[in-house]
Amino acid sequence: MSNEPIDVVIIGSGIGGLTAGALLAVYGQRVLILESHSIPGGAAHSFTKRGFHFDSGPSFYSGLGPQHQSFNPLKQVLDVLGESLEVIPYDPIGHYHFPDVTFPACADLLRYRQAVAQITPTGAKELERFERQLLALYDRLKEIPSLALRADWQLVPVLLSRYLPSLIKLLPQLPIINSSVGQIMDREVKDPWVRRLIDLECFLLSGLKARGTVAPEVAFVLGERARAGAEYPVGGSGAIVSALVKGLKRWGGQLRLNAHVDRILVKSGAVVGVELRSGETIEAPTVISNATIWDTYGQLLRPEDLPPNYRQAALKTPAVDSFMHLHLGIKADGLEGLTGHHVVVRDADVDLTVPGNTCMISIPSVWDNKLAPPGHHVVHAYTLEPYEGWQKDVGYQQKKQERASFRGASLTQSLYQALEKVIPDIRERVTLELIGTPLTHAYFLRRDRGTYGPALAAGKEMLPSCHTPIRGLYRVGDSTMPGIGVPAVTISGMICANTLVRPDLVWSSVKRVFGKG
Repeated sequence: MSNEPIDVVIIGSGIGGLTAGALLAVYGQRVLILESHSIPGGAAHSFTKRGFHFDSGPSFYSGLGPQHQSFNPLKQVLDVLGESLEVIPYDPIGHYHFPDVTFPACADLLRYRQAVAQITPTGAKELERFERQLLALYDRLKEIPSLALRADWQLVPVLLSRYLPSLIKLLPQLPIINSSVGQIMDREVKDPWVRRLIDLECFLLSGLKARGTVAPEVAFVLGERARAGAEYPVGGSGAIVSALVKGLKRWGGQLRLNAHVDRILVKSGAVVGVELRSGETIEAPTVISNATIWDTYGQLLRPEDLPPNYRQAALKTPAVDSFMHLHLGIKADGLEGLTGHHVVVRDADVDLTVPGNTCMISIPSVWDNKLAPPGHHVVHAYTLEPYEGWQKDVGYQQKKQERASFRGASLTQSLYQALEKVIPDIRERVTLELIGTPLTHAYFLRRDRGTYGPALAAGKEMLPSCHTPIRGLYRVGDSTMPGIGVPAVTISGMICANTLVRPDLVWSSVKRVFGKG
């Protein structure tokens, strides 16, 4: 056993784990984060190849700049830590390429609706009513900072003593809080084109269409988009991770890379520490898992550590598919005016969630030219791809090429066809090609089946909280309330950290950010 006393061990350095660890360090806890990979950040990590700096996952952010008030939960954490980011604002946030039209998705909601009106004037009016419902919810939710939330009975006195007027104003919004985006869409929007647009935006955020996406999550993203606009952090998503790690260490927390946790140690129904693949054991009275629900309950714990029915139900949680990724370095000559985000829907008659039909494209070097060598751009394109059927065998490399690469035998590769919508001669421009499969996603992110997260429909199934049946074991991340997406996993880390300490310690951080006495 390690001789250094540790209060909290955190498994995984994704945004949820880093948030929980950094806040607990601020609250005076002795924190150790153990990361299996050689790079921190989980799905938000960045990596470099031949001078090209790639984001591995999310690339859309809003409300992170130093000039903004701290409604974005990630910005609130950075403010508590004393860290800041340099950001590059841009608008439109991207272009949606449908088979019949290319549509600019603007952060400015008036311009957004004006673009919709060019396609469907009636639909634009319906969209305005839909947005009004979500923005009203955003206006109420932002009055209660996520930094103040916790997942125990002490939340009630905190809300009543500190936020009673805001709670009263929030009461009329309770039906929307408990509904899916699809329920609001059904009431306000009949136009089929706008309904498909709303489904697409929900899918981009949560991996589920409007009927499966919780309304508060979309309300927050829409409100922040309208209030603060879109911003890209200089240095990519890795800059966010670096700021969180820097803040963690500034407040006394520790991060160990290449430290793969094999097992969470449980004795008499309570956590006692973790065991690493190296054989080292680390004692701690509290363990927080940033691994998925499937990895935590199926791999890190022994079956006998959990109540059988609880374990079986948790492992049956449905999952969103994994991804095929293309990370490309391309020649940039003649691409002046190129925008950074694109979504290509290849077939209007096929469901958006069918693998290969909706392709996401990010070209962040149009904002931050230091991400690529001079005269080049970095490109990240990805689409859903089931994990089933992928295995490391003699045909693996050929299958990678046929599913994604223009060098393969197939002439119908969805990612390259999608890229040709944006850059018609993309195939001639490629100087570096990296192909990621669901196996890549599973291996580097240590995610069961390489999944994007749980596929739990809003209003029908509830994501679990940070609590588990084992004393001292907690969970954060995208398979924990409130779910998928950077704001959501940040909130999961906040709630977990706050639950483990006294309310007065949390309130000190709230005052530091918002100046409330």
